Amino acid sequence: MLFSPKTKGYFIEQTEHAWFMARTSAAGIPSLIEELKEVPLNDVDALAAALKEIQPKKSPSGYLHATCAVYPPKRLVRRASLELKRVKDPGYLVEVCAQQFRVEAEKYTLAVLNSADGTDYEVNKAAGKEVLFCGLPGEDIIAIQNALLEIGIYPERLELGSVSLLGGVVDYLAFSKSKVPTLVLELGGDTTHSYIVSAGGVDASRPIPQGIEAMIPVVQKELGLKDEESARKLFYSNTFDFTGMGPQLIKRLLKELQSSIGFYEVQTGQSIGQVICTLLPTKLGWLENSIATALGVAALKFDFNPWLQARQIGVSDHAAGAGLDRRWFGLLALIARYNLPEVAHAAAAEKKD
Repeated sequence: MLFSPKTKGYFIEQTEHAWFMARTSAAGIPSLIEELKEVPLNDVDALAAALKEIQPKKSPSGYLHATCAVYPPKRLVRRASLELKRVKDPGYLVEVCAQQFRVEAEKYTLAVLNSADGTDYEVNKAAGKEVLFCGLPGEDIIAIQNALLEIGIYPERLELGSVSLLGGVVDYLAFSKSKVPTLVLELGGDTTHSYIVSAGGVDASRPIPQGIEAMIPVVQKELGLKDEESARKLFYSNTFDFTGMGPQLIKRLLKELQSSIGFYEVQTGQSIGQVICTLLPTKLGWLENSIATALGVAALKFDFNPWLQARQIGVSDHAAGAGLDRRWFGLLALIARYNLPEVAHAAAAEKKD
């Protein structure tokens, strides 16, 4: 038998900067997070060592079988309002992709989800009009799978990290009884994916065609450096305090964000109250506070343990030593499960007590 049944659960998140890994005591829930590992993206030796530590005894297939989350550059995670009278028309959803997102649907593997709870949108029922289009090019899926296999990871399930992370934020806001709309920013090298979410689901989405790399020329100019490569090395090195330069660095991004937020606030009458910046490398974590301060809102603070306990997920003392902060939220959201009978039952029992 090539693949033997496993009792442990393995979860891997690949971002633009790092690998985040977890081993849990069970593939489902309840479970205990036994081990957490973080490895720089391009450190091949450290990655190989981490994979061995996460799974000391290799599976019969020779691969680490894991649930994987990725953030490919061409990912599509966009909210849309459908015309219910046209939903059942052949070609309508393809038309939405082409006109609103400029995406050739035939080249993408796509899923349409209800924006409120992330469940599959059923065209035949078409009960609601607010949806999320999620997907990526088919050729990218093959490339990602092959790359994971080459380093010894067998992706039993491959997810868009943005989708699982947004589900986690929505669930966390509902759990913590937060009524404040929250800005979620995925700051990448060339693109920033911006979302506005609440306990009721994903309310808005927009990709902004600039990211961390757009800040490099500003660093070069402000510090009088000879070239952009020198500026890039200094920026990522954490040997210089850039917090004072924050307003200049985020100026262009801030203008785009204020435009999106203003439109949302006019449409809904609600104000953004907090922000979380995901995917930032450790040394650029200060950018979250710079953006929050510039927007006049708070940075979202997580209290992971109560939320995880409510989802029947424990954290061993050893794993807790990894220092759970917002950088781990994407991986934790990948592990967590929502809308399951056992989760609902546990929540009901807790409420009764």
